[in-house]
Amino acid sequence: MLPKRFCLALIAVFFLALPVGSAQAQMNDLIGLLTSQLGVTETQAAGGAGSLFGAAKEQMSPGDFKTVEEGLPGVDGLIDQAPEPSESSSLLSSGSSLLGGSGSEAASMGTVVSSFESLGMSPEMVQQFVPIVTKYAGDVGGPEVAQLLKAALAF
Repeated sequence: MLPKRFCLALIAVFFLALPVGSAQAQMNDLIGLLTSQLGVTETQAAGGAGSLFGAAKEQMSPGDFKTVEEGLPGVDGLIDQAPEPSESSSLLSSGSSLLGGSGSEAASMGTVVSSFESLGMSPEMVQQFVPIVTKYAGDVGGPEVAQLLKAALAF
């Protein structure tokens, strides 16, 4: 017979692990959609979606992004899989804002394009990812989450 403390600790570990597994499973579903519909690799799907969520996070208020995180557990894990932006994307977005573009939108778009290129995808793929990601967000997180993402990703 196992000691009571050990059983309680085992139960606590089990319940603490549930949300993480569930969040990862949800993000795996999104990655599966992107790979099947766009013919990209899992690495490209995760990195591309992560760069979109990262750009959305930069465009949203902290409260709005918290709504997205609550509706789509595991989003932060995808953001962590996005490639770091290159120096050229930073220069491009700085130049774009100097020429009259919105600084934060230009920076976000430059970062996303740079991420996609470093993953071996063309800049045109960004516009193919966005509707799949926002539809998925609506299906899983609800219409408010989808609307917040659509607004933030309207480059």
